[in-house]
Amino acid sequence: MGDTTTDLELDAYRAELTGYCYRMLGSAFEAEDAVQEALLRAWKHGDRFEQRSSVRTWLYRITTNVCLDALAARGRRVLPMDLTEPAVGATSPGAPLDAAMWIEPCPYGDPAHAAAADESVRLAFVAALQHLPPKQRATLLLREVMGFSAQEVAELHECSVASVNSALQRARATLAARRAPDGESPAEPSGTVRSALARRYTAAFSRFDMEELGMLLHVDATLSLPPYTVWMRGASDIRAWLSGPAVGCRGSRLVPVEANGSPAFGQYRPAGATYAPWALQVLDVRGDRVTAIHAFRDTERLFPLFGLPESIPA
Repeated sequence: MGDTTTDLELDAYRAELTGYCYRMLGSAFEAEDAVQEALLRAWKHGDRFEQRSSVRTWLYRITTNVCLDALAARGRRVLPMDLTEPAVGATSPGAPLDAAMWIEPCPYGDPAHAAAADESVRLAFVAALQHLPPKQRATLLLREVMGFSAQEVAELHECSVASVNSALQRARATLAARRAPDGESPAEPSGTVRSALARRYTAAFSRFDMEELGMLLHVDATLSLPPYTVWMRGASDIRAWLSGPAVGCRGSRLVPVEANGSPAFGQYRPAGATYAPWALQVLDVRGDRVTAIHAFRDTERLFPLFGLPESIPA
């Protein structure tokens, strides 16, 4: 390694690079692997850094190439809403699909800016990003989330500023087309409102109080269950699901965590003398209502990632 960079300098960018890779790849596990690979490449080839750009720009060039290589090797990740129409509440979940096809939650808010209210790390935004061609995705993130200028992105991509601006315009149009067509969304709630809503949700779910849960859900709220393709829309269908196929969740305990800057919970179901892991629930919250519940069933990988115990005593 050359004298121009040090391990300490490189590692100082790990957190923001991880946030960038997560948005690019849709997986916290893949993001960590990508950042490790990018930092290793930078360490090995530090003598190639000629200081014509900042260390940060140089690292993002390497990291972007790592992400583009990873995306070229596989298809995009999705949420169930990207694959099927909503089902009625009594529908069986069917067979699970390969875990590698699903967008996964991440155990942080926004490591680049330390702002939990930054919507660019929300599951809905990360899912929408996956519909962009990889290079457009990188361009939009570099410009609008990571704060690079058009000139810096052009140098990073080795293209013209006009090409960067054109890619950014197309990316914005694609994301705008994927937004809900039913008018303006409710405002992002304050931290106090979000915390109060999370506490009410915890109490209602633990009691399996369908009436209270119904009051907390937006009329068009959704419930998805990766790695199953089935999902439902509407408070009535969600209540029907919980009262029918998911009635075994009665008596569950929820352990609060945070995922993607949103309220989240490790859900444990009764299992004899203990409570066993069942799902990682991530809530989308708008205004004073829950607009989405994402129940990720891959507890074997996700619970350790979020620091959740293997079980909790009865």
